[in-house]
Amino acid sequence: MSKLEKIENYNNQTFEDIKHVDEYGTEYWYARELQIVLNYKEWRKFENVINKAKESCKNSDISVLEHFVEVDKLSKRANNAKVVIKDYKLTRYACYLIAQNGDTRKKVIALAQTYFAVQTRKQEISEKEYTSLTEDEKRFYQRNLTRKGNYSLNQTAKKAGVKNFDKFHNSGYKGLYNGETADDIAKRKGLRYREDILDNMGSEELAANLFRITQTESRLKRDRVDNEKQACDTHNKIGKIVREAIRQAGRNYA
Repeated sequence: MSKLEKIENYNNQTFEDIKHVDEYGTEYWYARELQIVLNYKEWRKFENVINKAKESCKNSDISVLEHFVEVDKLSKRANNAKVVIKDYKLTRYACYLIAQNGDTRKKVIALAQTYFAVQTRKQEISEKEYTSLTEDEKRFYQRNLTRKGNYSLNQTAKKAGVKNFDKFHNSGYKGLYNGETADDIAKRKGLRYREDILDNMGSEELAANLFRITQTESRLKRDRVDNEKQACDTHNKIGKIVREAIRQAGRNYA
């Protein structure tokens, strides 16, 4: 296969193929793998590109440590000896900056610039589109996210040993709503019997509940919770943390 044909075989899937997703659903790329795809033979030269990208990130007042996570890896040498080598876990934004600072004489760099720029732009457009929504549209959007979030949380809670889901969810509500259960919240809002409290919240309140939901699921997984009491305690603790953050921002929902 000629060099030109190899270049033409690169496409968006090339960068998707080396994408990793951790247990929390966060996507990332390894710098060593990206180095190979971008046709850099020497790590030394590729790390120079990474350093330029980190500088660009810093100049944009964006956390470098959040987007360029340094990790150590074991590498096997020809004599089967193992040595520790340096690597990075990169966010999509970090990959975009690396592509922007890469050797533009490499055709694959242009492909990388296009791929990561388009993906990053999609995220920016989504955020801008959200700010332009009406309150009802924002509420509808957040309600769908909380519905999906609760489904995912339930699956994780089940694996953690939760059987009484009313108790589990009320533990979270009590933390966020200063001791109120779902029924208490419904009564305070003047809702009818069996009317869903989440269907009667504004977009900000729904966003607070979504944060409670996602952070609880993350903590259950990270702490490897394996019993109902610990799961309920975790949900309650996260609810209180979110409540305190909202209080400091000058808001309260109960």
